[in-house]
Amino acid sequence: MIRLVRAGLVLLLATGAVQAAEPVFQGPFTQGGLVQGRAASGSSVTLDGERVPVSEEGVFLLGFGRDAPPRVDVAIIEKTGTIWHRTFNIKPRRYDVQRVNGLPEQTVTPDPEGLKRIAADRAQIVSVRNQETLVPFFLSGFQWPAIGPISGVFGSQRILNGQPRAPHNGVDVAAPVGTPIVAASDGVVVLAEPDMVLTGKTVLIDHGLGLTTNYLHMSELNVKPGERVTKGQMIGRIGATGRVSGPHLHWGATLHQTAIDPALLVGPMPSSP
Repeated sequence: MIRLVRAGLVLLLATGAVQAAEPVFQGPFTQGGLVQGRAASGSSVTLDGERVPVSEEGVFLLGFGRDAPPRVDVAIIEKTGTIWHRTFNIKPRRYDVQRVNGLPEQTVTPDPEGLKRIAADRAQIVSVRNQETLVPFFLSGFQWPAIGPISGVFGSQRILNGQPRAPHNGVDVAAPVGTPIVAASDGVVVLAEPDMVLTGKTVLIDHGLGLTTNYLHMSELNVKPGERVTKGQMIGRIGATGRVSGPHLHWGATLHQTAIDPALLVGPMPSSP
């Protein structure tokens, strides 16, 4: 066995074997970033020792949360026995503080019945995000699901009605009630709920390999669970349901249970529909 160490790369090859092609990584290694990788078919991948799902073609995803550590370790084991090991630095980000007032007090400080419903809603969302589809629907690419001013950004600390709450885990697009919302990428609808306490009319789309996008506060749902959708297909309309101070779309993206910045999946917001 030959062991090569080069620029943070560890490569083990059986003596006499032909050197394998190096895995490819595309995307920002930054807090909130999503990176697409491709390795030899049949490879297994780990991120900091945790298993990462891999498609039949060798495609996989790495996601880094709002407070991801300064560096991560990626190991890839090909079915030939070749092992690749890489350490990546994760770029830190600074986050704003956003104050939102005028929210219904019941959604900021719920009573016991409200807390019970919120817990049930969250459990349902966690359950669908735990589903694992090995088809990389997201290879169709991404687009903005709605057009309008960006009124909230990923990672900002939220102060709701004067009370500190969890950081914002998506992007808010402000637009009038009834503005169309489209699927950001190809996928399968895994949740379409008409009445969640905090998120109102809610849709989640599974894009494969643990990646889901969510569309919250809608006024109208035009899809059902199990429905296959394509990038750009209308899935509903902007509304003001759930915990909101005005009509907008909250668009989020999650890799398994880690929220990532959906704005990093697309280019600048188009100036007009």
